[in-house]
Amino acid sequence: MKTAAGSVFALGVGAVLIAMFAFRGLAAQTHRANEYRVSGPFTHDNLSIFLIHGAPKDSKKLLTLEDAIAQGKVVVYETRNVNELAIENVSAEEVFIQSGEIVKGGAQDRTLKDDIILPTKSGRVNISAFCVEHGRWSARGSESVGTFNSSTEAVATKELKMAVRLKSDQRSVWDQVAAVQSGIASALRSDVRAAAAPTSLPMTMQAPAVQQSIDGYLRDLKSIVDGKKDVIGYAFTINGAVNSADVYSSHELLAQLWPKLLRASAVEAVSKYNPDKKFAPPSPAAVQAVLLDAGSAQPSARQLTDRTSVLVKETPRTILFETRDRAQGDSWIHRSYLTK
Repeated sequence: MKTAAGSVFALGVGAVLIAMFAFRGLAAQTHRANEYRVSGPFTHDNLSIFLIHGAPKDSKKLLTLEDAIAQGKVVVYETRNVNELAIENVSAEEVFIQSGEIVKGGAQDRTLKDDIILPTKSGRVNISAFCVEHGRWSARGSESVGTFNSSTEAVATKELKMAVRLKSDQRSVWDQVAAVQSGIASALRSDVRAAAAPTSLPMTMQAPAVQQSIDGYLRDLKSIVDGKKDVIGYAFTINGAVNSADVYSSHELLAQLWPKLLRASAVEAVSKYNPDKKFAPPSPAAVQAVLLDAGSAQPSARQLTDRTSVLVKETPRTILFETRDRAQGDSWIHRSYLTK
């Protein structure tokens, strides 16, 4: 490694190649699934949660987007560009934004495409987004059309997550939003679209009938991470099939995000619920196999901001997005796994 690096400098190769070489070293550090222990399942109806245990990293404390907006520490601005917003951290705390988080308000409700760490006093930063509401392009009720007032929900369904993060296609996102709404309506035998915003995904997720349908999931599963300091992630299955998993660099970050993550998982479970379908949850070993498979592919990398990069590994069965923080020696802070 040192010899190769020395030869790169000796040959005077440019900074871009040096950076590429450094990345190869980082890629070699990508995770081994046996660094995790999987426990569970914890089940309600067709949703089973598995807890992922591991050694928490000594990482910086990060504020979540939901809390940052609620506390007035982050402002998300409407740009009048469907696929781009601007965001500003006006506080002295660093903020973690997770792919798939929804911001509500503006000219249309949006979901944010990538994981990003927003540094303190960031100034305005452009951020990629997709519309999760079709047709509206004006203020809704008393909401501001120039900014977004909350981020209490995240996109539900693996297919929608894929459309946002992998396909990066607005039409696919709209199609999957419609599929989520249709699935929930079919499962609940009720039109769950909001009269004020019938195409809005977050408005559907907050509909009274939907909230009532997920109450049991939340009641039975919300506390399963409490007090378990070595729990740094979770995986979930729906109708007996492994769906996806998220692992974080610390228990604290998982705990802050857990209510939002669980709500999205529960909504997905409701949208795919079939009372006539019988299934058994898979074993922890099946979840471990997904983690191992996702880590087996050759990585590709993309720099998202000066602070944040993402490493992507894809196999025929799974895809892994690993978010890294340059301010912490390019160590990972979030790993997101999706099965195909």
